[in-house]
Amino acid sequence: MPPTPLPDPQDAPHPITADAPEAIARPLLTQSWLDLTFVHWAADPADVAPLLPPGTVPDTLDGVTYVGLVAFRMHRVGWLRLPGVPYLGTFPETNVRLYSVDAHGRRGVVFLSLDASRLIPVAVGRIGFRMPYLWSRMGIRHDGDTVTYTSSRRWPGPRGAGSRITVRRGERIEEPTELEHFLTARWGMHGAFFGRSVYLPNAHPRWPLYRAELAVCEENLVTAAGLPRPAGEPVSVLYSPGVPARFGLPARPGGLRTP
Repeated sequence: MPPTPLPDPQDAPHPITADAPEAIARPLLTQSWLDLTFVHWAADPADVAPLLPPGTVPDTLDGVTYVGLVAFRMHRVGWLRLPGVPYLGTFPETNVRLYSVDAHGRRGVVFLSLDASRLIPVAVGRIGFRMPYLWSRMGIRHDGDTVTYTSSRRWPGPRGAGSRITVRRGERIEEPTELEHFLTARWGMHGAFFGRSVYLPNAHPRWPLYRAELAVCEENLVTAAGLPRPAGEPVSVLYSPGVPARFGLPARPGGLRTP
């Protein structure tokens, strides 16, 4: 039998823009994302659809969606307009993410796992926001234009799931491709917060992006998140020194019409 077609959003997906569509004057959260590496593989929308929250479907480009493995350093997470926390709010993180769109056409990301090295933020994220944070032993090491990220999961498991990613930064990207915009210009996240599906908008300056060569990629975080093992080489590897970011108040994503 042919596969069941996925429902379409009620509204057309919003255009992909390199700059945030609106500023967030009164942030719920502030933080900076530093020393980022984006590794992406192509994926079948039917494989990722069951893992998305209610009210969303896979966001696609030319019929293809993507799985992202993103390693970086979270820096000075803060609440409202309070100063960011220097120690507990600063830590390495590696996430597995998917790409989503809701009934209102809002594009976003969905996090399947967020490995972080600080236990208290992990506990707050899991208990307070029902986000899939996991406590891991992690590190980020620089050697000239080379950056290495390591992670090994501690709790809650599967224990030992982890990654080792080494990239060499290349030339600055002056004009990102359509795919590079699709993978990085994301102005919100879909997820379940406080027991309900919501959309959390964010805003930050335009990404400074660099091409990157993937020297090492040893990981089992993608399969630990419930996805098939990535087939073949990544279709995109990018590096960014980072940006400051703001998150606004959550909004309901709304339902989807049935086909």
